[in-house]
Amino acid sequence: MLYFEDFVPGSVNEYGSLAVSQDDILAFAGRFDAQDFHIDPDKAKASFVGTLIGSGWHSCALLMRLAAEAFFLDSTSMGSPGVEEVKWLRPVKPGDTLRLRWTVAETKESRSRPEMGLVKFRFELLNQRGEPVVEQNNWVMFGRRGSGFEAARGDWLAHSASYEPPQLTTSVEAPTKPTASPRYFDELAIGDSYELGSLVFTPQEIVAFARSFDPQPFHMDEEAARKSSFGSLCASGWHTAAGWMAAMVSHRRRQEAMLAPSAAPRLGPSSGFKNLRWLKPVYAGDRITYHSAVADKRPSFSRPDWGLFFHHNTGVNQKGETVLSFEGCVFLERKR
Repeated sequence: MLYFEDFVPGSVNEYGSLAVSQDDILAFAGRFDAQDFHIDPDKAKASFVGTLIGSGWHSCALLMRLAAEAFFLDSTSMGSPGVEEVKWLRPVKPGDTLRLRWTVAETKESRSRPEMGLVKFRFELLNQRGEPVVEQNNWVMFGRRGSGFEAARGDWLAHSASYEPPQLTTSVEAPTKPTASPRYFDELAIGDSYELGSLVFTPQEIVAFARSFDPQPFHMDEEAARKSSFGSLCASGWHTAAGWMAAMVSHRRRQEAMLAPSAAPRLGPSSGFKNLRWLKPVYAGDRITYHSAVADKRPSFSRPDWGLFFHHNTGVNQKGETVLSFEGCVFLERKR
């Protein structure tokens, strides 16, 4: 069992060999990120990248799975308050094999909760050529030695990292307010905001996502969750974030339906995000409504037909409480 005191700044470790198939990419993207370059090998050839690639959110979920296998499940992990930055450096493609490298960057004791401390990690997801495909920097909370932490018992790794949505999966519900028509990069106005839609987090899907990607006890078992600091079964933070992506794609589909098939501006990939905050747990039965606002934009010098726009994103529960926020960026086609 690893306690807060066991993480030494400067230490570096590697773990894992996780193969990613085309079916894995399609299954995740079909639920959370159904853009053509993630779900259709033929249409992907005409996309920004030119080939089928995995969703960036899928890459983050796979990183989480490897971290859970490597040491989280043998530690006093108490979850994470968020992620400072994720960089999607290279696409994950069918047939890639991934491993995890983690560096302990910093540690600090909690002033408000003496029974725990925080560890800052630099995580890297590497492909079979040793190339980093994802870089992630974030703090994780761990119980301290002598704090009375007891690990929940269970076979938490009984399932593979292949995602299988449960039969009772819910669909993204569109907002009651009409959807605005899609805009090219040149037409975007800073401050424009959109309600993307809402998603109910069922206990079945919370557990299904956790089995594949974040098999910590408080995401997988009601009794274990009740005894944890969360008090009840709650969704993985990566599940909450992937829900935002599902709502965003649903929003885009509604926008595209307003125009002729070839008239809608194309979205390209994203290079990553910053300042992701999991502000409150998402419990079974919660309905999360997602929003996005244009924060900034700039033309791409390397790809003159495209621009980068920066967006501020949130998820709000049925009580009006913000549970998720982050700053993202994505390529958007310019008007010719």
